Amino acid sequence: MKTFFLLLFFLITFALKPEGINGVEQVIGAILDCDTRVGKEERVAMDIAIQDFNMEQNQTFIKLRSKCSQQKPLQAALAARHLISKNKVQLILGPRSWEETSTVAEASEHYDVPILSFADSSPPWAPERWPFLVQAVASTYTQMKAVANIIQSWGWHRANVIYEDTDSAANGISPYLYGALQEVDVQISNLLPLPSFADSSLLQKKLEELKTEQYRVFVVHTSLALATRIFGMAKEMKMMDKGYVWITTDSITSLVHSMNFSLVSSMQGVVGVRDSFLETGPDFRSFFSRFLQIFGRKYPEERHHEPGIFALQAYDAVRTVGLAWNQGEVNSGRQLLESILKTDFDGLSGKIQFTQQKLEPATRFQIINIIGKGYRELGFWTGKGFSSSIDDGVYNSSMESLGHVIWPGDPWCAPRGWDLPTIENPLRIGVPNGSLTNKFVEVDYDPSTNQYNFSGFSVDVFNETAKHLKYSLQYKFVPFEGNYTDLVKKVQSREFDAAVGDIAITSSRCEYVDFTYPYTESGLVMVVPILVSHSSTTWLFVKPFTRDMWLLTLFINVFNGFVVWSIERSYCSELKGPVLNQIGTLLWLAFATLFSLHAEKLHSNLSRMAMVVWLFVALIITQSYTASLTSMLTVQNLVPKVANIETIKSKNAMIGYSQKSFVEGYLEGPLGFKSNNIRSFATEDEYAKALRSGAIAAAFLEAPVAKLFVAKYCKSFTIAGPAYQVGGYGFAFPKGSLLLPEIDEALLNVLENGVLKDLEERLIKSEECVDIQSDNETASLSPNNFFVLFIFTGGTSTTALLIYYFRATDRFKNSMAQYKRIWIKIVMVLNKLGYRRNRLSTEVSDVADKNPWIAPNNLHSRSQV
Repeated sequence: MKTFFLLLFFLITFALKPEGINGVEQVIGAILDCDTRVGKEERVAMDIAIQDFNMEQNQTFIKLRSKCSQQKPLQAALAARHLISKNKVQLILGPRSWEETSTVAEASEHYDVPILSFADSSPPWAPERWPFLVQAVASTYTQMKAVANIIQSWGWHRANVIYEDTDSAANGISPYLYGALQEVDVQISNLLPLPSFADSSLLQKKLEELKTEQYRVFVVHTSLALATRIFGMAKEMKMMDKGYVWITTDSITSLVHSMNFSLVSSMQGVVGVRDSFLETGPDFRSFFSRFLQIFGRKYPEERHHEPGIFALQAYDAVRTVGLAWNQGEVNSGRQLLESILKTDFDGLSGKIQFTQQKLEPATRFQIINIIGKGYRELGFWTGKGFSSSIDDGVYNSSMESLGHVIWPGDPWCAPRGWDLPTIENPLRIGVPNGSLTNKFVEVDYDPSTNQYNFSGFSVDVFNETAKHLKYSLQYKFVPFEGNYTDLVKKVQSREFDAAVGDIAITSSRCEYVDFTYPYTESGLVMVVPILVSHSSTTWLFVKPFTRDMWLLTLFINVFNGFVVWSIERSYCSELKGPVLNQIGTLLWLAFATLFSLHAEKLHSNLSRMAMVVWLFVALIITQSYTASLTSMLTVQNLVPKVANIETIKSKNAMIGYSQKSFVEGYLEGPLGFKSNNIRSFATEDEYAKALRSGAIAAAFLEAPVAKLFVAKYCKSFTIAGPAYQVGGYGFAFPKGSLLLPEIDEALLNVLENGVLKDLEERLIKSEECVDIQSDNETASLSPNNFFVLFIFTGGTSTTALLIYYFRATDRFKNSMAQYKRIWIKIVMVLNKLGYRRNRLSTEVSDVADKNPWIAPNNLHSRSQV
């Protein structure tokens, strides 16, 4: 009887035992990282989800079998094989990394077991390769857009990205973060992958490289374990001080609730992005309270017991599977997969709905700021912008609307995002060594100091621009051997921080770098040899003589007229009279005697002598003038030998260009020249030689170079045809350079205040014409050509004038002697007439007083008479 009742008890117990859905017990497998906070939260959340589902489905029973992967892909693959073959699981949840997920999918490929991966990024081809693989958490794409919008809203244009060197992290960076940053015109300055096992020495080396860079915005996308070491080292290296910006992604920020004080203290001022979930509602409150109890009891070593987004995602994944089994008859892995993809409900982590075997991306993220012993919730980000609250519906494009942010170093305002170059770390500016002309760039090496000296127009313009910045810019020039496109690529690759020189702005080069405003005239011009044509200058008749020659001829002519007038006026009454009459007569004599001798009208041999010599000189001067004028009337003016490119093309002639210039592609492209008709040259002298010899019909030069070339060879070559519009010269900076806007502003100041104009004028004046006078060009005659003749006629006329005046002085003296004799005779006559002696003496004294040239001793006394 006892045996009967015992058997009856077991039968009743077996009969009352709940069966699985469709009468079969369902087993779920889970592959977790059991030693991490994420794995611990997932295991507790899955247990709670199974309890809740079994309670809701009274006749349903789901069992969980879990394995630990220890973050090793091979271990995860072995765990998957064991769960499928030994534990007979119908589905596998996890793991978190793509490396583990891919090995699990490969291991279970032939078993038709659905895999709900917790990896937040996977390649787009993954569903085709593994049809039973489902991404059960939202993609990181939208999260990366939130990061990009944070950077954009503060006006930062470049950022450094630090990520864990794993496939999971790499899939989140490219293309998600890279594409999101490109959409808001933010460039990645440095992309630094770090291995998961990176030690202190490696971290210090890598962070030191970033510290020497100019940009101070860092995005960290790693696991919490690696982030702990990164921020600890950054704090030691004073990279968590004022001026730095650190932004973390969900893989770090969503675990901020579990961070210890040591990590929080090293992350002061960090801004983080994490998945947002509603912490309200009865379902969440029930889950939260039970999670705290179970987690605290199961993992007492953990100081914080609150659940994070990873726990909620694990709970929703289990519930998704349960609902899929409960939707109808599910007898195979294919049917279970199809049922899962049809699931649609609001879970604890958000909306659960699948598209193309991936969970729909999240639409809302929370922005937090780590300060003090914890963190502060700043607000939220959605595709519409930033908002302080989920429910207010007010969005702003700037994160500043969320309130004051505590940045590293606790500055009063947001960091600039980049640091000025210092004396220890100046800008490295590449300068081309081997410019077509050293007037723009000249690089000289001084062996005594082992240093390079840089000069030229381009260098001067940059130096002046740097002086007009609002701060002192530290930089140094570095010579570069190679063509200009290679130099630009060196700027793109960050080997140089900028490039200065006669670098033309072209569309192809703009793909690599950004340019400043052009500081020279833009255009491509054609330089050709000079031909000559007949002249028809209106004032050509004055060109045979130089200005000095005309003035000297006029002076000598008037001087000779004055000499003749001075000598002849004593012989001819016509040369006397009023002053104006005398001036007119003098000028008439000066110019009349220039064309005729008039010797028969001259009375003095002195005037005849001066006139003969002057007429001889005048004959030579007039004949020289006539010959020079005749030559100029028949000589030809300088004109271009080739007028336009159509003439060159029709003759199939050769043309030249600078081998370091971009011009070759332009000649073959828009201008349509044949490649075998184009030759390259390295120096100006090679151009000149080829143009003179006829080896090339024209040379195509950039407008600034062409001006200097024509100034140097002023009598041999000229610019012909129209100027073809191409970019002028500019300074090259990396894409998105934060210095570029300020350099542009300073360059405009240099242009507007006239400094650039002065530098241009000095540049043109520095190039002297090296051409000798052309054989076909007749030079104007100068006084040097007639120096001896002018001395001859001037000396003759002056001698004649002096002789005339000396003679006139002698005649005057003879007249005075005659006067004295007359007075003596008068005195003698008066004495004879009986005048008294004293009376006579008085009169004689009066005469002597009035005529001092008559000495008293010359008057004889009466007794002597």
